[in-house]
Amino acid sequence: MTQELLQALVWMDYRLAVLFTVLLPFVLLIWAFVQKADAMQRLLIIYWRVSSLLAITVYLMIGSLPVSFVSGILARILIPVSLWFWVDLNEEIADRSSSPLKWIFTSWRWAVSLYCGLGVLASIPFLQCAVSQETFATSFCQVWLDPPFGYKNFFHAASKPEFLGFLGITGLVIYVLYLGYFVLVRLGKQGRSAAEQ
Repeated sequence: MTQELLQALVWMDYRLAVLFTVLLPFVLLIWAFVQKADAMQRLLIIYWRVSSLLAITVYLMIGSLPVSFVSGILARILIPVSLWFWVDLNEEIADRSSSPLKWIFTSWRWAVSLYCGLGVLASIPFLQCAVSQETFATSFCQVWLDPPFGYKNFFHAASKPEFLGFLGITGLVIYVLYLGYFVLVRLGKQGRSAAEQ
């Protein structure tokens, strides 16, 4: 694969990520709120909590931290899990009468799950960027940092990459602690019910 093709694919992936993981769920959350679709609202709030790992990954990449390749793959695994894990929310959504909101919401859940699944498979070769500093410094890995630096230049032009990387690490530590608490404590108490979410 040529560097130009890889660069085009990376930029396409970031654009798809903005569409599927930011814009569409934001519109759906507002729509679910207006329609008083409680189960969809709760599921989308859970989604936003889980998908915050994608934002953390962007800040880790701005800081040129190799762990960003692991957090990116982990986010793509956790997002579909968060969308389909909750038995009570799945039942409430399935029992809801047909409507444009239900159809678009269900279509988005399938589309983002497919996008994340394909993203995990496509990202596997780039895991080597997380374990070897020499590999991380190659253009094979560095091409993934271009879109995050574009984001930095647009939203954080005056900030140093090191500071934004520090924010990413701080966010990652908080995320891992919360995920650990959920898996080790809350999951055992509530199972696959989102009632306490």
